Amino acid sequence: MSRAFVVSAHGGPEVLQLTDRDVGEPGPGEIKIRHTAIGLNFIDTYQRSGLYPQQMPFVPGNEGSGVVLAIGEGVAGFAPGDRITYSSTVGAYAEERLLKADRAVPLPDGISDQIAAAMMLKGTTAYYLLHRTFKLDASHTILVHAAAGGVGQIATQWAKEIGARVIGTAGSEEKTALAKSLGCDEVINYTTEDFVERVKAFTDNTGVDVVYDGVGKATFEKSLDCLKPLGLMVSFGNASGPVSIPSLGILATKGSLYVTRPTTATYLSDPAEMRKASEALFSVVESGAVKIDINRTYPLADVAEAHRALESRQTTGSVVLIP
Repeated sequence: MSRAFVVSAHGGPEVLQLTDRDVGEPGPGEIKIRHTAIGLNFIDTYQRSGLYPQQMPFVPGNEGSGVVLAIGEGVAGFAPGDRITYSSTVGAYAEERLLKADRAVPLPDGISDQIAAAMMLKGTTAYYLLHRTFKLDASHTILVHAAAGGVGQIATQWAKEIGARVIGTAGSEEKTALAKSLGCDEVINYTTEDFVERVKAFTDNTGVDVVYDGVGKATFEKSLDCLKPLGLMVSFGNASGPVSIPSLGILATKGSLYVTRPTTATYLSDPAEMRKASEALFSVVESGAVKIDINRTYPLADVAEAHRALESRQTTGSVVLIP
C-alpha cells in the first residue's frame, strides 16, 4: 500500500485527505515511480479550490521527481532504478504513482531530485513564456510581476541570460531586495509605489515590450498602462484572483495592445516539446545562469499547511514536499 492525498470535494486546504491506496502495476506505456520530492505550485491550489475544476476524486500535485520502480509494456528508454522528473501531470501528492512514460524526463546527474521538483513546472513555464509566447531578445524591456516568486525568479534570471532589460515587482522590501539580487535592473514594491509611474520613469515614458503577470486581478488593468503601443500582456496566473476584460475597446485606446492567456497544457502537450523545454531548463541551471531557490520544504503529511503558506503569500521561490 502507498499513501496519497485525495480531494473528494473542492474547497480549502482542509479537503486534502491522506488515504491509503493500492497503486497497482504499470500498464502499457506507463511507468511506476516512487517519489523522492514533489513540487508545490499555485495551480495545485486552483485545482483544489475549484477555480480549475477537476473530476472527483483526484490526487493533486503537478510535478515531482523520483525513482522508477517498474515499467509497463512498450516502454523504452527507462528502466527500474532510473531517476526521473516530470511536470504538468496531476497526481503528484503521493508516495508512489503511475505515470505515462512520455511525460517523464531523465534527470541529469548534476541536478538533485529536490531541485528538479522545485523547478520543473515553473521552469518549463518560464521557457515557453520567454521563448515561445514572446520570443525575447536583448533588444526588449520586460516587466515581471512577482519577480521573487517561483516562476518570477526563474524568468528574471533567464531573461537576463538572454540579455533583456528586466523590471520586476514584489510585495515587500525583503522580496524587492531578493528580486534585485536575481538581476532585475529595476525593482518596484507595488504595495508602496505606483508601478505604472515607476515603469514609465524607468523607460523614459515609452513603456515595456511585454508584461509577464502571474498575479492576476490585482495587477492586470494597471499593467496595460505599462505597455508601449503594440505591446503584449501575458497573463499566466491568478494568484490574486481571475482576470476579466470589460471591453476589448480598452486594448485599442491603450495602444492597440495584445493580450494572451497561455497555459502549459497548450504549449507543452506534445512530449517532444516538453523534452525540449526540459533540456533547455537543465542547460541554464547546470550552467549557473539560473539558480533555483528552495524557500521551504514540508513533509508531504503537512501539505495543507504548505497550501496555506502559499496562498497567504508567505513564500518566495519554490516550495518542495518530501514524501
